[in-house]
Amino acid sequence: MVEVKVAESGIEISRICNFFKSSEEEIKEMFLQKSISTDLLLKWSKLLEYNFFRLYSQHLILYPLPAATREKQDKPSKLPQFRKNIYTKEVIDFILEQITTKEMTKTQVIEHYRIPKTTLYKWISKYENSEN
Repeated sequence: MVEVKVAESGIEISRICNFFKSSEEEIKEMFLQKSISTDLLLKWSKLLEYNFFRLYSQHLILYPLPAATREKQDKPSKLPQFRKNIYTKEVIDFILEQITTKEMTKTQVIEHYRIPKTTLYKWISKYENSEN
């Protein structure tokens, strides 16, 4: 995805090499890697003005932790605690599309993605009204 964004941006490879203090071969090697460090991903995000981290955070919203793992998190932590998931318009559209195309029922969506029933019905009501 980084390589695609580089191509779309039209940024010269020499500028990228200077930014990363790396050779052209090292940059091309980054494109081939299966994973990338968060430090490098942050640098790519800044250079290309695109939030690559959002791809991962959206995945985590759709696939929350199993119940057993969540129960262990009830212990006090020094890490910041997030009050609730923030669903983006893209995620909401994806989920509602699953229902409208009949790929999933409302019950299946609620169970599979662990979305509260009231939340799903609010989305359906809100987005049905906004499209009419």
